Amino acid sequence: MRTGAAWGALLAAGRLGLMPGAATAQDATETGEPFSAKDVLKRAEALAGQDFERPTLEAAPPFNALSVEQFRDIRFRPEQALWQPHSLGVEVHLLPRGWIYETPVEVSIVENGKARRLVANNRMFSFGPKISSAPAEAPYAFSGFRLQGPIDRGDEMNAFAVFQGASYFRARGRDQTFGLSARGLAVNTAQPSGEEFPIFRAFWIERPRIGGGEVVVHALLDSRSVSGAYRFVIRQGANTIIDVDAVLYPRRSLKHVGLAPLTSMFLRGPAQRRVNHDIRPSVHNSQGLAILNGRGERLWRPLTNPRTLQTSAFMDDSPRGFGLLQRDRRLSTFEDLNARFDKRPSLWVEPRGNWGKGFVELVEIPSEEEIHDNIVVYWNPVEPLEPGKAHNLSYRLHWGEDMPIAPAPSHVVQTAVGRTRKDTVRQFAIDFSGPAVSEALDLPIADLSAGTGTLSSALVERHPGINGVRVSFTLDSGSADMSELRLTLKRGDQYVSETWLYRWTA
Repeated sequence: MRTGAAWGALLAAGRLGLMPGAATAQDATETGEPFSAKDVLKRAEALAGQDFERPTLEAAPPFNALSVEQFRDIRFRPEQALWQPHSLGVEVHLLPRGWIYETPVEVSIVENGKARRLVANNRMFSFGPKISSAPAEAPYAFSGFRLQGPIDRGDEMNAFAVFQGASYFRARGRDQTFGLSARGLAVNTAQPSGEEFPIFRAFWIERPRIGGGEVVVHALLDSRSVSGAYRFVIRQGANTIIDVDAVLYPRRSLKHVGLAPLTSMFLRGPAQRRVNHDIRPSVHNSQGLAILNGRGERLWRPLTNPRTLQTSAFMDDSPRGFGLLQRDRRLSTFEDLNARFDKRPSLWVEPRGNWGKGFVELVEIPSEEEIHDNIVVYWNPVEPLEPGKAHNLSYRLHWGEDMPIAPAPSHVVQTAVGRTRKDTVRQFAIDFSGPAVSEALDLPIADLSAGTGTLSSALVERHPGINGVRVSFTLDSGSADMSELRLTLKRGDQYVSETWLYRWTA
């Protein structure tokens, strides 16, 4: 059996490359290696010229196969929070490797132009009763980190961003709970060949300036098909903003690549109640996909939980933005006093520069439980990312209550779909709100179409509950098993609402 000293030697000599005596969270020595953002670019480019090798860590029981209960029994010591004594408005808490987070991740801090590698040990973590014994240099490493600050109250430090698992990261705005995630990159999502999940194998966290209000994080992405250098600039607030600048180095041609990918959960709601064993009216992190395309058209696509995997492509040229939104903020919509889906953030992607031609792709995956993220959205460029050259990508992520753009003249508040006595006939009710319908004396006209099936009983009427209007109609699908529906409100020749899109499936 290995001793604590032996485990320390293993960590120092293993593939993680952790150096003996590397800084723990509270160390403040000036040792370290010179660092700049160019160093991450060089490492990413060098990796692209080599075969991908996933970081691994040899570990003895129980660290080689931690259960969820054991993993939760490894706790970061709050007094070890990075920069805690310096009142910078930001603290860093490290997260241990284990359970589903098996890939060890390098974490370094950058101060005065030098990077110092952090090492996981019992100075940084404590163990609960589920971990029977743990030597001083326990055989585990980091899986990521979280950033904490006075986002909700000036006298309290709470988490506002988390980087953990593959290339996933999450954030939230003030007085919100964590919900959907972003990713560094998506490769071959929903493709027959199987999805590839790139990882962030190393992070460098720059010490923020006093009162600077932002944290800069560098990350090294890697996978079988691509490597990349990322730079995140994170600003906490009512809406937490993350600026992302990335340079990708493909190892092979990336024909189906998801840029700025978002991942969320939709189990059930008025637009889709396939899962009907839950007492809660709605269960979802996100209500719908919103797009502001290059022509200035606003699209709204309610999310669903289909019986079979569904993909939808929204073609565009130079998109202005897209995101997964949680528009309904009423607790009564969800009736969940613990999960508080009404406080989950919306996430909007604001492209920087000209992204050219491509499509926003929505992937909806069947799910029977809310523990699974079954919604994926990303931008897929028409032109593949080819090896042998660097590909630059820049965008801004807005985590908050809604889109950071001027609202549409009227927008969709809710989509409700119900059955009738006839198997092929469905009832629809689409509610719109906004100044174009609340302040107008006359009712708008519904411009409604269906790809297949027969539409009937279309009616536009006032909805006093939302100071808006409701459009109701029926769809008889006949022998079709799918129909693409489209609805826009018009007044004369002018459109006065965003465009509602819906895919009905049998």
